[in-house]
Amino acid sequence: MPSLAAIRAFNLSKIPSAYVPVGVFVGGTSGIGQGMAEAFARMTKGRATIIIVGRNQTAAESIIAALPQAAESKYEFVQCDATLMRNVETSSKEILAKHDKVNFLVMSPGFFSTKGFDPSEEGIDRKLATHYYARWKFIDALLPALTKAKAAGEDAKVLSVLGTGNGGAIDINELGLKHSYSLGNAASAGITYNDLMMEEYAERNPELTFAHASPGVVATNIANSAQSTTLRLLAPALNLTAKVFGTTPADCAEYMWHGIFNNTTGAFRIGSQGEEVGKKNYYGNAEQRKALWEHTAAEVRTSS
Repeated sequence: MPSLAAIRAFNLSKIPSAYVPVGVFVGGTSGIGQGMAEAFARMTKGRATIIIVGRNQTAAESIIAALPQAAESKYEFVQCDATLMRNVETSSKEILAKHDKVNFLVMSPGFFSTKGFDPSEEGIDRKLATHYYARWKFIDALLPALTKAKAAGEDAKVLSVLGTGNGGAIDINELGLKHSYSLGNAASAGITYNDLMMEEYAERNPELTFAHASPGVVATNIANSAQSTTLRLLAPALNLTAKVFGTTPADCAEYMWHGIFNNTTGAFRIGSQGEEVGKKNYYGNAEQRKALWEHTAAEVRTSS
């Protein structure tokens, strides 16, 4: 693998100069998403439109205030609780109302919980909603803007940061896990769903780039926002462990951007240093991919 310094130099060489790129960062108010938004601003020297999508407006405002400024800088926050599909739809419409092109869609929202099946009022488990269904819906909603960017000769790339290579077998008769939910099932199924999602989107949109990445252990503070009181109490120890054994969000962001920039059109699976991992520890087949697509399209449909 190239050194981190070489990766940083490579990333900088891939920043477009012919246009001002637009990046949407779902889950960008903390952790890896924040790191990727900040890296994007740094690499472009502020010559970018950055849209941070998340729940925490105060955190977003703090992040935006620290980003580098340039004449072309446009920094925005869009509120969204991604456990609800109607919120994803509303947020996507808000983005499209201001931006007819999107060059980079980066999704890394997290939901840290030890509960069993925890359905929202829409009937989707909130962990799976955040890790999979909302991501599918964001891509679907923002496809016109991605396609328009590609038609203009610009970058049009999608990245979902979750855990490729750590998934498991899925049952097409129990998609969504409403009758067989466990923490292990939810974690592995969400990962496999992301792999299959990216492949199907790439097959339907061969001119675009779709990637699913596993960031490895990253020193984020996700435990601080855990749904469980016990996990929040354990947060200092969990966060310290991540800092000792993991990479920083800033370095992780460079690796993830390397993975985005290093791949052309199609579907890709990316490891913790931005390397392509091919079919390593891959689960699923064409039949399951099609079944998952049909299930998801129906599941995320809203009344509006």
